[in-house]
Amino acid sequence: MVFSSPIFLFVFLPVTYLGYRILPGLPLRNAWLTLASLVFFSFGQLPYLVLLLISVLINYLFGLWLQSGERHRRLAAGLAAAANLSLLGVFKYVDFIISTINSLSGAELALTGIVLPIGISFYTFQGMSYVIDVYRHPEWGTRNPGKLLLYISFFPQLIAGPIVIYHDVADQIDRRELTPELTLSGLRRFILGFGKKILLANSTGEIADAVFAMTADQLDFRLAWLGAVCYTLQIYFDFSGYSDMAIGLGRMFGFRFLENFNLPYASKSIKEFWRRWHISLSSWFRDYLYIPLGGNRKGAARTNLNKFIVFFATGLWHGANWTFVLWGLWHGLFSTLEGVGAIPKRLRESRLGHVYTMLVVILGFTLFRADTLADAGVMFTAMFTGFSIDPANTLALIALLDAKAVFLLVTALLFAFGVPQWVWRQLQQRGLPQRAGAAAAAVGYSALFGVSVLTLAGATFNPFIYFQF
Repeated sequence: MVFSSPIFLFVFLPVTYLGYRILPGLPLRNAWLTLASLVFFSFGQLPYLVLLLISVLINYLFGLWLQSGERHRRLAAGLAAAANLSLLGVFKYVDFIISTINSLSGAELALTGIVLPIGISFYTFQGMSYVIDVYRHPEWGTRNPGKLLLYISFFPQLIAGPIVIYHDVADQIDRRELTPELTLSGLRRFILGFGKKILLANSTGEIADAVFAMTADQLDFRLAWLGAVCYTLQIYFDFSGYSDMAIGLGRMFGFRFLENFNLPYASKSIKEFWRRWHISLSSWFRDYLYIPLGGNRKGAARTNLNKFIVFFATGLWHGANWTFVLWGLWHGLFSTLEGVGAIPKRLRESRLGHVYTMLVVILGFTLFRADTLADAGVMFTAMFTGFSIDPANTLALIALLDAKAVFLLVTALLFAFGVPQWVWRQLQQRGLPQRAGAAAAAVGYSALFGVSVLTLAGATFNPFIYFQF
């Protein structure tokens, strides 16, 4: 079950919300949210519910150890990190390691066939951040297992983020108010994310999937670039859409989560891109890997090495495939080039900075989307050498770009670069009457939700591309 499924929208969410509003007092409401979160997770992967609970228990026990005194605290933190990474390694990376050994050595070791647990990277990182924070600040820990279970399992951010830090929400678990303004704000944010996912991510994703499924002889530069751009839009609207829905759902239950995306495609540099893209993950790696490695405090060479380690880990976190690892290193390369001045600052401060950044991002996501390095090579070859025009390729292009697809593609491009948001701000600054603005917003959000639901009802394509993370 995911946020964009009918059973979530019309059964799970109404029941959960009504039950939350009926129950008196935060202890009962928190227990209700915890139960709903475990049901939500079980709906998709009931056998792995035990794994989620084991993860919570491990981090709770290590948290108690770290709060108990000064003795062996470093050992406790190290064992906690090792336990979390071991769970992640076994269930996400064992087959990747075996496949790599087979490829390099010619061996024929059998794969385990372990099914990837939904959301394991997200809840593992949340658990790790908790024990690391308690190691640094014992007073940030909790002796209440229910609070930690709610924090890690809370369904809005369980399977697709954003990665929430316990210290940021601990007070909200104990004390929060659900005001009409916050509820309305949350509902609007949820609808916005739902529309992003159903209308923009899915429409661009269909085109991207069709192009990436083509063979080398079916591709030319037009189709290859179309597929690459569409996937770049799909992954943004899919993931930022889910983040919007999670933030909105959190508000509907009184929680305020931090932002996770801030128009990343408006960036003029890769450094800026990572301040705007998947902000919670970037912050996590900064606080729990880059800074502990020494950050930028140990000279230029060590700073650059630390960057590559972080981007290697970022790529590997996204998936057990060398395409993800090389995607991370690709971004690490340009982040380092910018840091040493090889990419001129005047370029990054000009309009050409947008072009440079988007070129790097699109090429990176082409690698990210490809199933294998060979598939990525086919796409790159077509993008930069496929200039011969074949009538069959032209017909394929026309078939992909019907009137509806063109409209949604243009809409996606406008929203990705923040044009509608900019227009709305301009109208407000120029004295748009508050009542008229509220009425327009109400009509707009109602229409967006209605169109999205109707589209979902008739859709056969509704992937959850962040399942693998």
